[in-house]
Amino acid sequence: MRATAGLPRVGGGGRGWLLVALVGNGLGQATAAVVTAFVVERAFSRYLVAGVPRPDARAVLVVAATLGAAALGSAWLRSRERVDAERLGQHYTHELRLRLFAHLTATSSRRLQQHSQGATVLRFIGDLTALRKWISLGLARLIVATMMTGGSLLALLVLSPTLGLVVLGVLVLGTTWSLVVGRGLRGAAQEARRRRSRLAANVNEKVGAVAVVQAFGQAEQEQDRVRRQSRRLRRAMVEQARFAGRLRGISEGTVGGATAAVIIVGVTGGAPPASVAATMTIVGLLAAPLRDLGRVQEYWHGAQVSREKLRAFLARPTGLVEVQGAPGLVAGAGRLELDDVTVDGVLHGVTATAESGQVVAVVGPNGAGKTTLLSVAARLLDPDAGSVLLDGQDLAAHPAADARRRLGLVGPDLPLLRGTIERNLCYRWPDAPRHEVERVMTLCGLDEVVATLPDGVDTRIAEGGAGLSAGQRQRLSLGRALLGNPSVLLLDEADANLDRAAATVVDDVLTAHPGTTLVVTHRRERLATADVVWCIEDGRLVEVGPPDELLAGDGPTARLFGAAMEAAR
Repeated sequence: MRATAGLPRVGGGGRGWLLVALVGNGLGQATAAVVTAFVVERAFSRYLVAGVPRPDARAVLVVAATLGAAALGSAWLRSRERVDAERLGQHYTHELRLRLFAHLTATSSRRLQQHSQGATVLRFIGDLTALRKWISLGLARLIVATMMTGGSLLALLVLSPTLGLVVLGVLVLGTTWSLVVGRGLRGAAQEARRRRSRLAANVNEKVGAVAVVQAFGQAEQEQDRVRRQSRRLRRAMVEQARFAGRLRGISEGTVGGATAAVIIVGVTGGAPPASVAATMTIVGLLAAPLRDLGRVQEYWHGAQVSREKLRAFLARPTGLVEVQGAPGLVAGAGRLELDDVTVDGVLHGVTATAESGQVVAVVGPNGAGKTTLLSVAARLLDPDAGSVLLDGQDLAAHPAADARRRLGLVGPDLPLLRGTIERNLCYRWPDAPRHEVERVMTLCGLDEVVATLPDGVDTRIAEGGAGLSAGQRQRLSLGRALLGNPSVLLLDEADANLDRAAATVVDDVLTAHPGTTLVVTHRRERLATADVVWCIEDGRLVEVGPPDELLAGDGPTARLFGAAMEAAR
């Protein structure tokens, strides 16, 4: 598939109006602060400093009403700011989450297996959370606080240039100091994320392989490993918190310093008392925004680390190339051709044809490339060279979704999903008609399985089909692939590790399926049901022919199954 678009713009996707709303919110809060300061200054200069003994009730009421309205307006704006900020962050991460998942589902499983599953999951949880925090709690607060601080300082400079310059000087000093201290936060955030990623990858792996840990008596050793990783993560998080704490301390110190500077100037007679009171009011109203700004760098550096990881994830090649505006596949009888198919390091110039309705047994030693061949045929992976044709149509020149509808696949890398049996059965065709569902259930013996379950097709299973026997899982996997009667059926070790009764279901499927079938197998008896055998060794197609002829000869197929029979004895 073509490269997925990169990270969305914060102001894109209809979010621009939220940014405008935040700017307006900051100006509104600045207006409320300025109104409050001017009312305080006027009250001090007229009633307290001038010595008016008893202001009339009407004047007191006007002052109280103005201050009350400013306070209520400021409170409403702060409340609205939080909602708009969260809406901005959630809208952004929603769009990015969909891009990430689209890229994930467009990436071949072979490409995904080259990366840790835990690290991939961390993109959707930790990295998206870091970006949301930056946008909702960092960027939004930066916009509002900047507007509010700038507007308040401008009014303060008009009210009292001396005090305005004093407060401005303290704020500039505090900002410069925080920028210097904040340089170390980036490295601390990177280290914390690296430690979190390693721990997540390890735990994720052990969740899926806890039986291995238990079977080989390694629980204590794995606990020690998690303990070491957790201890390193703890140290990294504490180090990150140390830098963040310094930044918060600087913001608190800036507020305190501005207050002290205003008092000193007022005491030394550098400004009128009324102006001092008004300035103190503004500094007090700016205290909360300035404290919030102390965390902006923390969110910024954390988001930058996550942004780099997310960009790298979206830049990964998917292993599939989609042609934009490609025509759909035309329905056919299911003739499958591999023309000089090459997958670097796995398959080398494989050329073969499965005629419509044929059953092809794909055989070879472990690691020969059989599973990769089926993945290429199913268009889960595009070949690095050569082409795959279905009824004469190059799959790479048509939408991948069309190929997936025309092919059914069963294999060990295609586990059942959490949910009901019916959801798994109908996964490739959620709206399948009842008669088609019943046909497949009967063909695969699923009707017998669900009859023994308390909730029938509504019985819930865990990831991988936990709760069902191996035979039941394989019947369900076969049913899922067969729903809709695909033109080509691809079976990768569909009868491996099954008893004879369960393996009989595969025989029934091969007999009843009218389309073309490729079946990877190590069973000699399975070859009897095949029309032709493709034998692969070291990624090369070394032998093709009817099973009886190949088994009777002295070629690779005969040697492979002769060795298997000797090993079975």
